[in-house]
Amino acid sequence: MRRSLLSMLIGSVLLGGTANAEFSGKVSFGYLGTSGNAESTSVNAGSSLNWAYTKWDHTLDLQALGAQDDVDTTAEAYIAQWKSDYAINERSYLFGLARYEKDKFSGYDQQLTQAVGYGRNLIDTESTSWDMELGAGARQSDLRDETTESETIVRFGTDYAYRFTETNEFTANFSVESGEANTLAQTTLAIKARLVGDLALVASYRVRYNSDVPVGNEETDTFTAISLEYAF
Repeated sequence: MRRSLLSMLIGSVLLGGTANAEFSGKVSFGYLGTSGNAESTSVNAGSSLNWAYTKWDHTLDLQALGAQDDVDTTAEAYIAQWKSDYAINERSYLFGLARYEKDKFSGYDQQLTQAVGYGRNLIDTESTSWDMELGAGARQSDLRDETTESETIVRFGTDYAYRFTETNEFTANFSVESGEANTLAQTTLAIKARLVGDLALVASYRVRYNSDVPVGNEETDTFTAISLEYAF
């Protein structure tokens, strides 16, 4: 099942082609405070690349965070996600995604997720955008206690964005991936204010929850970040 899902994502790029593609992206760097399995002040960096053509829309997101005190590393995490959308019509689309997460201080050492499904744009105006998605897939996890899990999951996600002005925006993203062994839920709230040109200040708050973790680990981790973001 993993091979077929990943093949679909790779095939979407090859079949779509890159002629007349529109490219955009952003990079960010800033302060990050964490609580839960790791309590510290650290730095975070991220990047996002998007390219769209005909009915295809592809996004690659990369994120890293880390902190170190005088003796030990107190936080270290990496996230990489690829997502492809194929438009059925102006409101509906099919999606496929693959995500890899590695967190040295989480109950899960690393998690690999693949999912496909259906998405619907509920609101699309100059100021407001709201999408909902429902799908299914698989997840493979390596736990901190050196056990492993492989399970089928059901995935629900929603993305909301509201633009106060041309330079200020609020976004809210929520997803839940539920399997027999574990339910992973993540929420991110962010406010973006453009400073000058393509440079913006972003304040965000993210919560990640795993329903089943090894003994001695917290189920919930939170991340508070203030970052400078440059769009291109």
